[in-house]
Amino acid sequence: MRCAVIGLGEAGGVYAAALAASGHEVLGHDPAGTATPEGVTRTATAREAVEGSAYVLVLTSASAAPAVAEQCRPHLAEGACYADFTTAAPAVMERLGGTIAGFADVAILGPVPLHGHLVPLLASGPGAEAIAGLLRPLGAPVEVLDGPPGSAMARKLLRSVFMKGLASVVCEAVSAGRAAGDERWIRDEVARQLAGDGQAVIDRFLTGTRTHAVRRAQEMRDTGAYLDDLGVPAEMTRAAEQTLLRLSRN
Repeated sequence: MRCAVIGLGEAGGVYAAALAASGHEVLGHDPAGTATPEGVTRTATAREAVEGSAYVLVLTSASAAPAVAEQCRPHLAEGACYADFTTAAPAVMERLGGTIAGFADVAILGPVPLHGHLVPLLASGPGAEAIAGLLRPLGAPVEVLDGPPGSAMARKLLRSVFMKGLASVVCEAVSAGRAAGDERWIRDEVARQLAGDGQAVIDRFLTGTRTHAVRRAQEMRDTGAYLDDLGVPAEMTRAAEQTLLRLSRN
């Protein structure tokens, strides 16, 4: 099957290489000086890659997604699947889906450098089943959502509230622990708090945070002052203080 991959960076290169290794004819385009994966034919333009391809996988930056769709749309083969793997906002995905018949919004749920093409994916839109059919034989876990384009990205961004927020909090806590000479202890404490019954932890956070918001806001104010003394940036600590103050007023 002929596939076009637009964007041969970190993620695009992985998917292009995996498709080529599985026997697909893969044409790749990237105006940047990225490496060309083994087995992939690099084209000078997006049009050359897209014309005649049954699948078009777009793995560019989110900001480039509308322009890439505009470039590719006139040259898509009839019935082609156009799968946008970027992190463009749900509203952007929905709008692009309204202009391309075989559009699929594909959300990557994990780090590609760690998992490669086996990273879990969510897909939505009229082309979702098609892209799932292409990638599942490669071993990629693809969950197809019953929703319009943008549904997959909406779930990814909901997940990002937790995943990126948690990562930022852990970075701040470990930095503070290192500055205080207690890095090993805080690492162990973070791991202990995240272990066990996940749903019970969530329920405890949801109920306890609101119930004790006033006291905890003061504690986070003191924590921010302590991090100042340690010379550690306290953005997440102060954001938590403001959240607790808001909850205390509701």
